[in-house]
Amino acid sequence: MPFFENSYPSRLLEDAVDAIGSLPGVGRRSALRLALHLLSQPAENVHHFTEAVNRLRDEARYCPECRMICDGEERCAICADRSRDHRTICVVESVRDVMSIEATGQYHGVYHVLGGIISPLAGVGPSDLTIEALTERVRSLEDPESAEVILALSGDVEGETTAFYIYRQIGRTGVRVSTLARGLGFGDGLEYADQLTLGRSIVNRQIFKP
Repeated sequence: MPFFENSYPSRLLEDAVDAIGSLPGVGRRSALRLALHLLSQPAENVHHFTEAVNRLRDEARYCPECRMICDGEERCAICADRSRDHRTICVVESVRDVMSIEATGQYHGVYHVLGGIISPLAGVGPSDLTIEALTERVRSLEDPESAEVILALSGDVEGETTAFYIYRQIGRTGVRVSTLARGLGFGDGLEYADQLTLGRSIVNRQIFKP
């Protein structure tokens, strides 16, 4: 039997592979390749890499208003921007969706990041998301009937379930509730849509119909 068939020549290497392999979508072979690549780099490059990751985990914060990532400020750059339309709130699943929509240049309101979608099979319920915070945010608006909430969620069953639940929570406030035009395929996530299609879906959004 080859000496290294079921083991690593170094415990340090094995620990690094275990750590890298814990990332989503990274298998053991890919983790080993990345670990060996890091080992071959100058020490200052690797230290810069690990410092950036450490600072991300230790110093990054979530905006108390929209739950977007920010660098420790009281609010994120979008919520702090007075030129944005603060009466139009785009509800998304994740920070990645905010980045995708911003890349289109077609939206100038603010956001609310749910932190996921309702998925009973995955054990994710309404209380695991920031839906209650969104509801309070809408209710605190001075004139909800002149505001708009855009439900920019995926078109699969979980996304539709989440959209319907949110509508039930905020519909009575009188706020206008809309959804993306269905230029996106069923089940498509926003992060996988091209900028033109996503931009058109925002501009041509429709009234949400439960």
